[in-house]
Amino acid sequence: MEGDWYNDKNEVLGEVLLDAATIRMRVQELGALITKDYRGKNPHLIGILKGASVFHADLVRAIDLVVSVDFIAVGSYGTSTKSSGEVRILKDLDESVEGKDVLLVEDILDTGLTLSYLLQILESRGPRSLKVVALLNKPSRRIIEVPAEYIGFEIPDHFVVGYGLDFNQRYRNLPDITVLKVDPGES
Repeated sequence: MEGDWYNDKNEVLGEVLLDAATIRMRVQELGALITKDYRGKNPHLIGILKGASVFHADLVRAIDLVVSVDFIAVGSYGTSTKSSGEVRILKDLDESVEGKDVLLVEDILDTGLTLSYLLQILESRGPRSLKVVALLNKPSRRIIEVPAEYIGFEIPDHFVVGYGLDFNQRYRNLPDITVLKVDPGES
């Protein structure tokens, strides 16, 4: 795929669900809310790689407190648009979360399987508090209910790419969140 992805003749990308300006404004609002809620604390923001990396970076800058960061990588999709249901840790944390106020930063809350798995693991490691920040919430696909204290946007059941979200490691660098219309492998 070459050239302008939004005008791709193969029509891989569909409608823009959330444009960059809307995303930027909501991330600022979430940062302000977290700043208020965590006043007097030093939240530890754990980004779930790779999808949440862009959101995590922007959110960290939107919080007006001293924060620390770490990353964890999990896998459940492979090269498919459907979750395999199997979650596994690909990269663990670099430091302990014991006694910390942890915010787990996720790109999309979908089936709940990944977050449920990570919340159980992190809770067992003794944080002072543990809350979830999800940029996108797709409740129509929920299999396991998980608490998410901070939600950016609720979206319909579409496979979306952009702003860190990918299909087969592509489209993460799109500034908007866009519906994937066609499997890029078929175009």
